[in-house]
This record gives sequence, structure tokens and C-alpha cells, in this order.
Amino acid sequence: MKPKIIIIAGATATGKSDVAAALAQRMGGEVISADSMQIYKHMTIGTAKPSADEIRGVPHHLIDELLPDASYSAAIFQDMAKARIADITARGNVPIVCGGTGFYVNALLYETDFTETVTDETFREEMQAFAEANGAEALHARLAGIDPDAAAAIHANNIRRVIRALEYHAQTGRRISQHNEAQKQRESAYDAQSFLLTRDRALLYERIERRVDKMLAMGLVDEVKALLTMGYQASLPSMQGLGYKEIVRYLQGEYDLAEAVRVLKRDTRHFAKRQLTWFTHQSGEAVCSLAAGEDTEETTNRLMARLR
Repeated sequence: MKPKIIIIAGATATGKSDVAAALAQRMGGEVISADSMQIYKHMTIGTAKPSADEIRGVPHHLIDELLPDASYSAAIFQDMAKARIADITARGNVPIVCGGTGFYVNALLYETDFTETVTDETFREEMQAFAEANGAEALHARLAGIDPDAAAAIHANNIRRVIRALEYHAQTGRRISQHNEAQKQRESAYDAQSFLLTRDRALLYERIERRVDKMLAMGLVDEVKALLTMGYQASLPSMQGLGYKEIVRYLQGEYDLAEAVRVLKRDTRHFAKRQLTWFTHQSGEAVCSLAAGEDTEETTNRLMARLR
């Protein structure tokens, strides 16, 4: 019998974390974060990690487990999440995978094979140099030219993943989005029930605006300063995440704080739009789209009613 898991997915600022914790609290679950940034220690405000009150006493996994200069990828997430699911299930609890990094969720569900190609360090160094000379957006545009679907799923700031997609195409002549789609045809190792939380687009954008303002009030600038003081370079993949790259540019004098905040809000809105597009494209009959209202308990009730 396949292990049963629950997936809570959706764009940033939809309220996934609140609903996942509330659901876990009710049914004896534990939350596994499917987020590419919350894994890092010392990066709390900019990654919107749930607070002590928000986790409701529920065990959370893959949060604050790696230092910011450690490697983290879909393949690493896949291995770590599989181990946590096995442990949670063995203890009689329910694994609830929650996050907005859809590629990670798919890697777990469909056991994506990451061994098809080998690492080409020369190619990666060339692409990294191109990004440094011409900007992340220029590198992302190269990907969009050969694989629009992959470009839609990968944020321009995620240079590592953009390079990986370009590398795959260079080595195989095929699009990595086609590879990922083929991987989805593999039978899942899990009996998964998935929920896609959605919000009205205007309301979602308002929530993003408020979230960024809250991050600034909570001390996002000081958090980024502390990371730089600890020796974490701005070029690290973790420091290229939303909320960090923009503040680094402010601290380096590239633009003032008001402009950094404007760019952060704009890029977060664009990121949320891409997430919504990706999840909508990926969602099948197993995914229930629910309008995530302001009331977490109401949304949790709706999910409970739909669970097998």
C-alpha cells in the first residue's frame, strides 16, 4: 500500500502555511516545507517562515536545516522529503507537504530522475559569467527562447535553475520542460491528495504588498546586513532569492530603499503570476482549487470535507 500524503500548493501569499498547520493540528499531521528558501538558517523574514504561533505546535520539517551557502535543489529536496515522509508515516502521523515550489512537489510525487545528464562545469561557468556580465534577465531570455515552458516556471533570479535548464538543452537537444512532463507519466510512489489554494488576483496582490511592508517593518534590511556580515556572498543562490537580492542592491548603493521595495513588490507579483500559471497548467483531476478566504479555519473546514 502506498503511503498517504496531502499536498497543499499555491502561489506565494495565498495562506498555504496557515492552512497546512491548521489541517495538521486537526488530523495529527506534520508539515514538510516544499519551499526552496525556507530550508536556510538565518533567512527568516525574507522567506516568510511561519512564526511560533503560526505553526500551532505542529512539527515542521525542511525549515532552518541548512546554512545559506549549502547546496539545495529539487534532487536534494526529493531525498530529504522522502526520508521525512517515511519517518512521519512510521510514527502513525500524516505527512502534509506544503509549498509554492511546484518543481519540488513534482519531483517528490513522480520521483523525477535527475541522473540523466552529467554536470558540465565549463558550461555552467560560461553561463554564470554571461549572467554577471549581462544580468539575470538576459540569461533568462535565452532560456525563454528555447524552452518557454521552463522559463515560465523558473524565476529569472534563480540563476542556478536557469543554467541547469540551459545545460540540459545543450547536452541533449531537448527541452527540460519536456523531460519533466515525461517524468510526470511515472507512477507516483504516494497516494497523494492535492489541494491548490487560489485567491482573487487583486486580493493576492494586495496581500503581497502588505507582506513586503511587514517584512520591512520586521527588519528585513537588518537580516540581509547580518547575512553579509557573516560572510555570505551576494552571488550565492540563496542570496538571489526574492527579498534578498533587492535589499543587497540597496545596501550596495545600486538604488535607494524606496526603489528596492518597489522592485521587490513588482517581482513578487510577477513571481506569483508565474506560480499560478504553472500550477494551473500542472493541475489535473487530483487537484481541488479552492478560493482561500481570509478565514483559515473556513478554508481548513473545506479541505477536511474533501479529504478521503
